[in-house]
Amino acid sequence: MGRFERLVKVVRERGGNGPGGGRPWCLPLADRVLLVAVYYRTNLTMRQLAPLFGISPATVCRIIQRLGPLLALQPAPRPADATDPLWIVDGTLIPVRDRAVGASSRNYRFSANVQVIIDPDTRLVVATGQPVAGNKADAHAWRASGLAAHCDGVSVMADGAYFNTGLIVPHRRRAGRPLLRVQEEDNAEHRRIRARVEHVFARMKNYKILRDCRQRGTGLHHAVQAVAHMHNLALSA
Repeated sequence: MGRFERLVKVVRERGGNGPGGGRPWCLPLADRVLLVAVYYRTNLTMRQLAPLFGISPATVCRIIQRLGPLLALQPAPRPADATDPLWIVDGTLIPVRDRAVGASSRNYRFSANVQVIIDPDTRLVVATGQPVAGNKADAHAWRASGLAAHCDGVSVMADGAYFNTGLIVPHRRRAGRPLLRVQEEDNAEHRRIRARVEHVFARMKNYKILRDCRQRGTGLHHAVQAVAHMHNLALSA
């Protein structure tokens, strides 16, 4: 079974082909899933997508609102066979139009901070958090994301911005106290492993919806989870 067929199967099992409370959809389920995937990949407007599928812009909007949440990534369970499991967390800034979600941030745009946990061995996304304003520090975004409860019993690695959060962070240099050689070596190994989350962000942002999200309200959260789901399908195919 191909990646797209697996994606359609997930949406069907979650009720995506069920009654919508009105007249039947003018497109079959596979075409509707394809429409949402194309929207997330290209970030085309509703008016641009409508003629590609032979429907109206209003129908495109309804399909995205209906199926977007059904494409969401399900949080991965704690690995049962690993003796000392390790995950990596980091935040990424996503430009948004909804000023109730974003804030002026260090990338000079209105952005939201989204926390993402990955498995460093498989590069799969484990879970994503609720977005917070982009002017919040990563440590604050981590506490507000609700992901900490999902990481019970798992060691989580992060960068120096997560100091005093209980995560594994690099050694910090103190004034007048240079790091020991073993600490420098630990930091080098920490950077080598933690870089994998940056590689995952680069792959996820091939979906242009994460470069300029025009969705409002929970639309950004649904988009991030859908992109994470499709990213995992691409790696596990």
